[in-house]
Amino acid sequence: MTPVELSRTVLRAVRRAVDDGELSVAVPERVVVAPPGPGGCGEYATNVALRLARPAGRTPQHVAEVLRDRLLRAEGIGDVVITGPGFINISLREADASEASVALVKEILRAGDTPYGHLPGGSRKPVLLRGAADVRAFVHLDALARILRAQGHPVRVGFDAPPAPEWGAVLGGGGIEGGIEYEQGAGAQDSRPPVHVRPVPAPADPLPLGRDAARWALLRPAAHDRPRISGEHLEQREGNPLFRVRYAHARTRALARNAADLGFRPAPGPVGVSGTRPLLTALADHPRVLAAAARHRAPDRLARHLVTVADATQSLLPAVLPLGAEKPSAVHRARLALAEAAGTVLADGLSLLGIDAPDHL
Repeated sequence: MTPVELSRTVLRAVRRAVDDGELSVAVPERVVVAPPGPGGCGEYATNVALRLARPAGRTPQHVAEVLRDRLLRAEGIGDVVITGPGFINISLREADASEASVALVKEILRAGDTPYGHLPGGSRKPVLLRGAADVRAFVHLDALARILRAQGHPVRVGFDAPPAPEWGAVLGGGGIEGGIEYEQGAGAQDSRPPVHVRPVPAPADPLPLGRDAARWALLRPAAHDRPRISGEHLEQREGNPLFRVRYAHARTRALARNAADLGFRPAPGPVGVSGTRPLLTALADHPRVLAAAARHRAPDRLARHLVTVADATQSLLPAVLPLGAEKPSAVHRARLALAEAAGTVLADGLSLLGIDAPDHL
């Protein structure tokens, strides 16, 4: 059961509770499931009971209990635990958890023209972004334009004054290319209210860092935090989050090359490696993170998520290739597929931030 399928299962439980008269509430269009937060358990959790409690005239705990009874009867669900004020924590049956992992890897690798977690272009409402003539705002607007377009929004970008030419020359501007307006034109013929982007300005000129390190330095902190502009973002060491993300991606590409030399290709299946659940959880969370980054106009959420994916990938990488005289098996092909899925998500996330994802590092 994939996160999308589980979301539909929870939605059906809500609909049946309404049909049976146990809840009197409008059935929502969708239900979000995500990895459980602190104090949670299982593979996924949802706050749907908290969302429905007030319109239903019930406590969140009551709504959660009503839904729990139905979810426990649903195929593929092993256990349902209610925590906190009414969070519903869902554990999949062991066989279904394994099948869900295989389905997740297949979904990521077969995404094709619409990458995993993306929505078709033009499927959402247009968005007009407006920012100050400031280098950090320039980079934020560019990244937001990329993320919003990945979530199906047509995007136009406006600035209070023309950006400095060197910003685009050094930092890139692929997300806002072809959609730039300035103060005198931004919104003049558009009924949409602009979304104002005003991150805390950088304390120093980021251009000497070069495109990738400068963009990471400006995007990883939340917009209300002051970014650190220093050479630490260029250091190739474990303490540099950007290096860890790009290194993890480069390792997945190296494994694909090495596997090809050994004569085997990826094939999703059970990986037989302990400690991969954090990676599978992070990969499953990628669409939700993209949606949240677009909704909250927060590219820092995507940057932090990529660090989580990269760190979770490390436990898998040493087990992908056969050792010594060992012959490649189905398990090795499955591990390679999972590594490629992780590399795909890392490359996509870096691209949305406007940062290069090199195959060699």
